[in-house]
Amino acid sequence: MGEIIAIMNQKGGCGKTTTVVNLSASLAVMGKAVLVVDMDPQANATTSFGIDKTNLKHTVYSAISGEVSIKKATFPTFIQNLFIVPSNISLSGVGVELSKLDNYHLVLKELLKDIKDLFDYILIDLPPSLGIITINGLVASDSVIIPIQAEYYALEGVADLINTIDLVESRLKSPTPIKGILLTLYDTRTRLSRDVYRELKKYFEGKERVFKTVIPRNIRLAEAPSHGKPCIVYDRESNGTVAYLKLAQEILDMEN
Repeated sequence: MGEIIAIMNQKGGCGKTTTVVNLSASLAVMGKAVLVVDMDPQANATTSFGIDKTNLKHTVYSAISGEVSIKKATFPTFIQNLFIVPSNISLSGVGVELSKLDNYHLVLKELLKDIKDLFDYILIDLPPSLGIITINGLVASDSVIIPIQAEYYALEGVADLINTIDLVESRLKSPTPIKGILLTLYDTRTRLSRDVYRELKKYFEGKERVFKTVIPRNIRLAEAPSHGKPCIVYDRESNGTVAYLKLAQEILDMEN
């Protein structure tokens, strides 16, 4: 049975979608069957795979609203072993619809039950907010990865984010262990990045896992989405690609 991993942070610009896209692609080229579920109405993960979000017959919203099955809304990408349930702006109104349901927090979890066995990993790209969509993603997931950019303000929001995860666990009886904290936008040339990494490890010492892999600030990673490609396709030799391959291997090693 596959592992469902939510990638989340309530702050934008932390490399959340970049991580979903490039980690999923890295796991896929390593031979794992991977599904990306784009739960962000901005649909950046969708467009990062070259999909026109304005011209989609079926999306994750179609599945959540009951129009089609989740299988019907699942499409192959141009990378072998990698599939996506795409999104677009129609998802932005789903919170209002879900709030009317008694078990609003279980909708995505129930949907993914039908396809979980088909994949080794399902990565959920959650919006940079703490609303009903994010709650659905957390409840549906087996674990969560939190990307944090290498700056001090980012550290300030980590405690709030972990409190939210704990609150979902206690209120909804749905534990979602933190698989790891991922430092992103790391600049080896600056003392700030090194200091933040040190503070991050100190803060989480004995609590949560901080990934050994750090994701560098890398121009090729930034350029790849505009070409509708993960970085491993856009530039196989870039530092960003190498970093995400290392992260994928680190995650695979955790299973052994």
